[in-house]
Amino acid sequence: MTPVLEIRHGAVAFGGRPVLRDLNLTVQTGEVVAVLGANGSGKSTLIRAALGLVPLAAGRVELFGVPQRRFTQWRRIGYVPQRIGAGSGVPATVREVVSAGRLAKRGFLRPARKADRQAVTDAIALVGLADRASEPVATLSGGQQQRALIARALAGEPDLLVLDEPTAGVDARSQEAFAGALERFVVGGGTVILVAHELGPLQPVITRAVVVHEGVIAHDGPVPQPAGHHAHPGHDHVHPHAPEEIPGFWGTR
Repeated sequence: MTPVLEIRHGAVAFGGRPVLRDLNLTVQTGEVVAVLGANGSGKSTLIRAALGLVPLAAGRVELFGVPQRRFTQWRRIGYVPQRIGAGSGVPATVREVVSAGRLAKRGFLRPARKADRQAVTDAIALVGLADRASEPVATLSGGQQQRALIARALAGEPDLLVLDEPTAGVDARSQEAFAGALERFVVGGGTVILVAHELGPLQPVITRAVVVHEGVIAHDGPVPQPAGHHAHPGHDHVHPHAPEEIPGFWGTR
């Protein structure tokens, strides 16, 4: 089976300073892969490099079996970057914002068809915003705005959904809605890669975790269980900070 994403010996450097090195990662259809790590570990840079948003200093990336530099079917990928306001001062409704995600699929010059309108309706329902579809996005909470952005990506009916810190600063209800939406997306044949500092309600949906530590992939396998002070009752999130905090870590580097 052709991988959705394959990175081989990838490296990224900024201003001559190595940020990521010797990255090797393969993601198959139907996986929900969480890229975990502490702030500054390079996890978001890994995703951006995979999508060609930052250049590789070494190595190669393939998307759906095609070298990244020759890949043109970007409509197959839905990307939601780190938290941005969906309102942006423009009085657009939820439906209007989500409809923008359909443009790459139907083309900019073609009018919306019944299938386009249905895809937008389905995407809004999938993230739990059906009752807010006609309301201005600017009136929504931060978590609801983030859900609208995910719906916009889903409206294009991508094969791969890439989310960068989708639940950062988002309320618990929206996190639970995220989890349900991702689960249904995967059941429908999709693949998900998400960057996270903590998983919370998303953890049961994750099929595999990749931990980035000091610029390398330090762990690739099951979601690491919290250890040390992270396992205390008052510490309720999953974000491994160092190899020694990951049970069974040794030998995975």
